[in-house]
Amino acid sequence: MNENTAPVKGEERSVRRDIYDWMQCIVVAIIACVLLFSFFVRLVDVVGESMLPTLQSGDKIVVSNLFYEPKQGDIIVFRKDEYKEQPLVKRVIAVEGQTIDIDFNRGIVYVDGEPIDEPYIAEPTTEPMDFNGEVKVPEGCVFVMGDNRNHSTDSRLDTIGFVDKRCIMGKVYFTLFPLKNFGSVYS
Repeated sequence: MNENTAPVKGEERSVRRDIYDWMQCIVVAIIACVLLFSFFVRLVDVVGESMLPTLQSGDKIVVSNLFYEPKQGDIIVFRKDEYKEQPLVKRVIAVEGQTIDIDFNRGIVYVDGEPIDEPYIAEPTTEPMDFNGEVKVPEGCVFVMGDNRNHSTDSRLDTIGFVDKRCIMGKVYFTLFPLKNFGSVYS
């Protein structure tokens, strides 16, 4: 037997150890991913065009509810099972205790009597839907609207209305897919 072709016991043991180490790393990585996506973050698909131009239909977004308290301007994901089983993605316009009013002739949204700056919207808000005058956001709720205001099913409709904070799955932190939008941050 040629000495170049005979396996050396030490090398064979080293290859086995390397394979074992790699397998152990892969298993730990899989467990870490499962724990991360089970308890800390979720991936959600954007369905529809209600958040244009900020989010596109088909975008995969990273959402987390860990230590989260809704704030005005946040993009959130929530469930409203009586409306639709799939999660909805909208922007928080007002939180509990705030009042909201909309001047549909001028397309301006007011929170606590002050017009809010909305550089993210596709167009001014001219569709009242079921919204009828100034309302105060009840305790434990938020008022949400899509960025594509006149093509969004949101809190202006009685079927959605105020969103109970317990229905919020979390805040949108960034886009994961498509790659051209990877890492787009929403604060």
